[in-house]
Amino acid sequence: MAEEEGPTVELRQRKKLKTSENKESVKEEKISDTPVPERAPKHVLFQRFAKIFIGCLAAVTSGMMYALYLSAYHERKFWFSNRQELEREITFQGVYELTHNNKTVSLKTINAVQQMSLYPELIASVLYQATGSNEIIEPVYFYIGIVFGLQGIYVTALFVTSWLMSGTWLAGMLTVAWFIINRVDTTRIEYSIPLRENWALPYFACQIAALTGYLKSNLNTYGERFCYLLMSASTYTFMMMWEYSHYLLFLQAISLFLLDSFSLQQSDKVHEVYKIYIFSLFLGYLLQFENSALLVSPLLSLVVALMLAKCLQLNVKKGTFVAKIMKVINFYLVCTLTVTLNIIMKMFVPHKENGHMLKFLEVKFGLNMTKNFTMNWLLCQESLQAPSQDFFLRLTQSSLLPFYILVLIICFLSMMQVIFRRINGKSLKETITLEDGRIGGRPEIIYHVIHTILLGSLAMVIEGLKYLWTPYVCMLAAFGVCSPELWMTLFKWLRLRTVHPVLLALILSMAVPTIIGLSLWKEFFPRLMTELMELQEFYDPDTVELMTWIKRQAPVAAVFAGSPQLMGAIKLCTGWMVTSLPLYNDDDLLKRNENVRHFRLQIYQIYSKRSAEDIYKILTSYKANYLIVEDAICNEVGTMRGCRVKDLLDIANGHVVCEEGDKLTYSKYGRFCHEVKINYSPYVNYFTRVYWNRSYFVYKINTVISFQS
Repeated sequence: MAEEEGPTVELRQRKKLKTSENKESVKEEKISDTPVPERAPKHVLFQRFAKIFIGCLAAVTSGMMYALYLSAYHERKFWFSNRQELEREITFQGVYELTHNNKTVSLKTINAVQQMSLYPELIASVLYQATGSNEIIEPVYFYIGIVFGLQGIYVTALFVTSWLMSGTWLAGMLTVAWFIINRVDTTRIEYSIPLRENWALPYFACQIAALTGYLKSNLNTYGERFCYLLMSASTYTFMMMWEYSHYLLFLQAISLFLLDSFSLQQSDKVHEVYKIYIFSLFLGYLLQFENSALLVSPLLSLVVALMLAKCLQLNVKKGTFVAKIMKVINFYLVCTLTVTLNIIMKMFVPHKENGHMLKFLEVKFGLNMTKNFTMNWLLCQESLQAPSQDFFLRLTQSSLLPFYILVLIICFLSMMQVIFRRINGKSLKETITLEDGRIGGRPEIIYHVIHTILLGSLAMVIEGLKYLWTPYVCMLAAFGVCSPELWMTLFKWLRLRTVHPVLLALILSMAVPTIIGLSLWKEFFPRLMTELMELQEFYDPDTVELMTWIKRQAPVAAVFAGSPQLMGAIKLCTGWMVTSLPLYNDDDLLKRNENVRHFRLQIYQIYSKRSAEDIYKILTSYKANYLIVEDAICNEVGTMRGCRVKDLLDIANGHVVCEEGDKLTYSKYGRFCHEVKINYSPYVNYFTRVYWNRSYFVYKINTVISFQS
């Protein structure tokens, strides 16, 4: 029996050995089938490290140099360090003090942090105290230093974005050069430092840089995590810094939705970005004192619609007729759900914010007509008009616009070529090489092309939006001329055979930006140095005298009335209470400037043809003690017909009918701002002049009316 059992045991052991050998052989085959990444040689690793190190050093240096340039230019332009504190505040032109009480606007307690979007100032004040800077530097210098530092980060982020897209830091250098040369059209930092966009756009640029890296196909796991975290932080910070940020993110979400529709490679990544939007919106809602504008924003409606459409999406074979029909149905479903959800949210969520923007757009695009003073005044602002020819001429002189158009056309045509191939079901390589000549197949390029077209379309309608689009133009144009893939795509279309296309593409990607850089250096660098050498003079003695008089002569409890722009300056420079502020997102303050139902209750009426009694009733209804008449508004000679403040008031009051030609209607009263200067009855009965200079006339509003003959 033992002898019989021996062979059976040996047989079992042989079978086990065979099966184990088979498993090992299968594993070995699988291992052999999977490509083993070869370890790069030491000299290659050193070259990569040197390239990244030099690029990062150039990016940081560019940002620091730009911040220092802004500081030096600001000092030369306003002679800032040699001015008194009052003159610094006038040149500063913004609301600096954080007011959260009832001492800002008469008869109204406001949440200044919320209504004026003073979150940047709140953060700056915390940093100022926490870092002990109050013992070293004045608050205004600390504030300006932060803003200029953010502009340096802005430039660095544009540098990195162009570098990520092109693969060479030379593109980043060209981006910065074009940005600084065209700074009149890329930023408003020179004109008004505390603008919300100067705080917000640097974070948006960081978000775009992180999104560009996140969408790249050849990014490793650690790179994806870093880009995702940076994108999350910058998206939320951007939303906190600017009340209109969710509209800009809405355009970005549309670009990502179209990218997801055209390119199926990065669908999961795109939906991760949608989650960041939702998280930032709800966190912003909670921390911005339950800001209902975020709940009714089109961004939230679009993202929720996209999430629902994702859940309802069916898995079908790509390239088939059914797949094409499902794409169309999905697109229609998303658009319908977005509109429906937004309407439902506005029905159930009480909101007042940004309603003026929709009214403005209706009038701007001819969908509605109005005599509303505020709407017509906004339509007359230069920043809300279509861009002038000078704008395009400046971009052309710096060679930016021609190269941007060239890059955009090549990328757009390549993108459309890839999209049509995917629609027809043709298989395309996931990893794109230089020899393929298919730059429009990269997900990050598709996103940037769509985004720049959307921003450019808006900038062609409203000139003020050029500050969102022109930096994009600098970045995209620099990326294109420095990218070998773009030149290779062009050569593949031209079927170039005389010279090796890859070699020529590499040469042109180095030669073209070098030639552009040298020409820009030769033409524009002397101008930049001249601007820094010239000591310009800010001269506004009348405003300084007015603010000094208020501080020395006016009672502490006095309330001043006048144009909202002047009232904002008075509140900033003196701290005295005012009747209105230049805010267009507050319904109550808008009604103070112009009450739609009761038009006479409007502070701007001091420049209309109204009686002294009417103006007196308006001002006393807001407990005003002093009235300031600005000669620049009263005797304004506008270049655009019908856009002077007094013209708009006459139209709204029915004193001028603009139909087949201006027809004057009868008004038995003269223009108040003219008549009150003459000092005759009944004007002297209600108002007593207490101070005047060449630009301003200050009148005390009489509490006891004495009628004189």
